[in-house]
Amino acid sequence: MGEQATRTDTPRTSGARKAAPERRCIVTRETAPRNGLIRFVISPDGEVVPDLGERLPGRGLWLTARGGIVRRACAENSFSRAARRSVHVPADLPERIAALLDRRCLDVVGLARRAGEAVAGFEKVREAARGGDIAVLLEASDGASDGREKIERIVQEGACLSLWTAARLGEPFGRDRVVHAAILRGSLADRLLRDARRLEGMRNEGADTGAPELQES
Repeated sequence: MGEQATRTDTPRTSGARKAAPERRCIVTRETAPRNGLIRFVISPDGEVVPDLGERLPGRGLWLTARGGIVRRACAENSFSRAARRSVHVPADLPERIAALLDRRCLDVVGLARRAGEAVAGFEKVREAARGGDIAVLLEASDGASDGREKIERIVQEGACLSLWTAARLGEPFGRDRVVHAAILRGSLADRLLRDARRLEGMRNEGADTGAPELQES
């Protein structure tokens, strides 16, 4: 895909946090923090359903959030083996997951805007950066490189995501285009980062099997 991340620094957080619960990937058999995995359940009619919100009833089947790993699970009948029954795997499951994560991310950005926890535009982002309020910097993937470098020099802390074009990034702000935006510190920033890391992983078709963890310092 043309929309890719360029830099994903670790955001600074205050205070110690409990370690994220761990789950085992049914393909790699590796145990990793749940933040970097995707939960699936089997519907009553036997279809594999991604449970991104982790609220659906039933036994959870977990996969490392990597496009290549999900495709392996589909090709190697991993869901049926883990569920110990015959199941139906949608042919477009990896694409479906990526689309759902993409929508979840932009919905969180929109929610942050309505809650006053997001700003858009070079000057507003720069002002928020000077106050040390930025948790996540959002840069349009098709934005001019000089403008991106300039704002990244100003924003010294937090994560930087470049997953959407200016047109897509403008959607949650009700604008035609947004090149520079930021999510301020708070729980919504944490929610965005988790889904953004998983979205990055789903766009990764390489052989890397590691889960895209949401690290903290």
